[in-house]
Amino acid sequence: MECKLLRAGTKSICSSLDPAAECWVCTQQVLRQQVLNGGRREAGRRGQSSSDQSPICGYGARAPPTCTPTKQLGTPNERRVPQDLAEGPALPDWVLCCCISLCLESVAGFLLRVFDIYRKVPKDLTQPTYTGAIISVCCCLFILFLFLSELTGFITTEVVNELYVDDPDKDSGGKIDVSLNISLPNLHCELVGLDIQDEMGRHEVGHIDNSMKVPLNNGAGCRFEGQFSINKVPGNFHVSTHSATAQPQNPDMTHVIHKLSFGDTLQVQNVHGAFNALGGADRLTSNPLASHDYILKIVPTVYEDKSGKQRYSYQYTVANKEYVAYSHTGRIIPAIWFRYDLSPITVKYTERRQPLYRFITTICAIIGGTFTVAGILDSCIFTASEAWKKIQLGKMH
Repeated sequence: MECKLLRAGTKSICSSLDPAAECWVCTQQVLRQQVLNGGRREAGRRGQSSSDQSPICGYGARAPPTCTPTKQLGTPNERRVPQDLAEGPALPDWVLCCCISLCLESVAGFLLRVFDIYRKVPKDLTQPTYTGAIISVCCCLFILFLFLSELTGFITTEVVNELYVDDPDKDSGGKIDVSLNISLPNLHCELVGLDIQDEMGRHEVGHIDNSMKVPLNNGAGCRFEGQFSINKVPGNFHVSTHSATAQPQNPDMTHVIHKLSFGDTLQVQNVHGAFNALGGADRLTSNPLASHDYILKIVPTVYEDKSGKQRYSYQYTVANKEYVAYSHTGRIIPAIWFRYDLSPITVKYTERRQPLYRFITTICAIIGGTFTVAGILDSCIFTASEAWKKIQLGKMH
């Protein structure tokens, strides 16, 4: 550590104290000892000190403080000490260096304390009260409750939804994947078929790709499972006996729909939507010869997780009717119709988590506001109680 010394017109740069025998704390102790001894050291013996009066340094060695000038600036005339300053005992250079350091530390500490806006009141000037203790305990419990509530909200993922007009899945090629699972307990599997048609001219009879038929009730019934694609235009698909080689006289179209979904399957707890609105629909007690017409309004849905990955699915609303159809030639063969149309409105679900800065801001507001209100309440109660005591003592007129 170097110290700059300006003394009697001579500008010297003092060398660092030997770290094996001196430390900064030791230097300050020696300075205090020098002041207490009242200047017992002899003048003119610069850089020397009595070994029996030197304190023990923090490093375990005695500290004969020395300050050897390593470089002197200026001419010999400039280094000459004036006569009026040379008279009387002179302090060593290391003492002056320590004095300057202590003065700077004191001034810096004073200037720093000026900016303290949280002035401390001595504990003896405060008065604890029972009401203050009760308010303090209630205040801490209230802060703890609000903190835990905010922490739970910060950890929990929030799902925000929004609506806009757009086609979210532009990379699908104008197709929508459909998954259908339906049971017909009174219709043989060889009589069950799926037909698809739409306004783009598509008309497919007896669709069999990616489909499966499982016999039920010892072959008397059938469960049909199929995955297929439809165009993003109004149309319909229906389960009927059109694909059979021989039409039954009285086909029974009572059924149970296990699943009907569009697009990707979303299994998210925070989203409660109509992704499988017809799941569990039971029409076993309906008229066996009646046709069933389900009118679907398909709503595009986008789900975006915290990582930004998007999944595309479709919700739908449904209205249904049951009827027996006739024509001029007689009764029409019943069928299960699913007529669909797409909504231009897209629903988007986005996973979000509360930002950290907002959580910290809320916690600071809770703590600061609670302590402020509690302090005002305690001050009002204390002032009122003191005024009541004065009234009781007859000191208030």
